[in-house]
Amino acid sequence: MSSTTQGARARARLEVTAAIKDEARRQLAAEGAAKLSLRAVARELGMVSSALYRYFPSRDDLLTALIIDAYDSLGECAEGAHGKAADAGPVGRWTAVAQAVRDWALRHPHEYALIYGSPVPGYTAPDTTVPPASRVGLLFIGILRDAHQGSGLTEPPLPAELRPEAVRMAADLAPDLPPATVAALIAAWAQLFGLVGFELFGQFHRVVEDRETFFRYAVGRLAQDVGLA
Repeated sequence: MSSTTQGARARARLEVTAAIKDEARRQLAAEGAAKLSLRAVARELGMVSSALYRYFPSRDDLLTALIIDAYDSLGECAEGAHGKAADAGPVGRWTAVAQAVRDWALRHPHEYALIYGSPVPGYTAPDTTVPPASRVGLLFIGILRDAHQGSGLTEPPLPAELRPEAVRMAADLAPDLPPATVAALIAAWAQLFGLVGFELFGQFHRVVEDRETFFRYAVGRLAQDVGLA
């Protein structure tokens, strides 16, 4: 087989794969992840199910591909914002990454729901989703690491009963950071995505009206919680 033929086949496969994912995302928006169906995707694309299975052998394989794409898209957005704020100092970088998370979520609500909403019944994410899912967290760790090395980080208080767990988390995630800092970071990370989820899923309705200003305030408080000056 000539290299030209192989190249054409590879391009065709990429195009079909992209079309499958696009239709699956449309179904996510319309029906939710729990109702995603390979047969329905194939029907909408005018394909027989057996042909689609050559690209994604199961619904879970398609879900995994969509989840990885979503995490990577979010990660690229956050990394781009972080790069633009490289000279802004730790708090500026922290704020830029957090704002990028919110901006991406507002532009991609259904993909955000896929990765941070309710678990999909019967689906267990494989280990291949872990590196893409870690991209935003690694940015925050890097910001705190730079602040720590530059003496711009205050170690938060840590209850004695939490220290063993904080030590374990620090050993797993960032051994060069104080356990109290890592514990505070995990709490801030959860609160950040909770803030975004509350806004995206309507829990702020008739509670917070100026959501942009409130988000900036909350992100600033989170920066203080993790010890950034």
